[in-house]
Amino acid sequence: MRKILVVVDMQKDFVDGSLGTPEAVNILSNVREKILSYPIENVYATLDTHQENYLETQEGKNLPVKHCIEGTEGWMIHESIRDLLRGASIFTKPGFGSVNLVEHLVSENEKEPLDIEMIGLCTDICVITNALMLKGAMPETPISVDADCCAGVTPAKHEAALETMRSCQIHVTAA
Repeated sequence: MRKILVVVDMQKDFVDGSLGTPEAVNILSNVREKILSYPIENVYATLDTHQENYLETQEGKNLPVKHCIEGTEGWMIHESIRDLLRGASIFTKPGFGSVNLVEHLVSENEKEPLDIEMIGLCTDICVITNALMLKGAMPETPISVDADCCAGVTPAKHEAALETMRSCQIHVTAA
């Protein structure tokens, strides 16, 4: 079984930019360690990717804070882990979940069974969305989330998302 790591949206705007939180900053060293524990060919990452018209989109009307505008500094992978992801497979996504990532991993899983571990931001939005999309597409594939390498919009929402994922048979680990 091939163990892979999915790093969700570890972008400047979510760490210490327009939507950053102290909790997101606090997981950086754990995230670095986790990425280094995998061969780079087994690391996949997502980038939340919006355009200048973000505030006119459905998401922008519900979360009216410009963030992860393609090509801006806030859209970039956070500088503390950017070099660690060189050579990783990176998928841009216009919303919470990445259909392209799911399709790619389903194809990889058909070639060789996968064991998927997930980390990143935000636990209660993009991490949970991608975890549930992967679980729905591959119900027999082991999927886990390292709680120590994730942060939510708030600590309470982080915990609520972890509990929801547990309910959906996504294994939650922590130190």
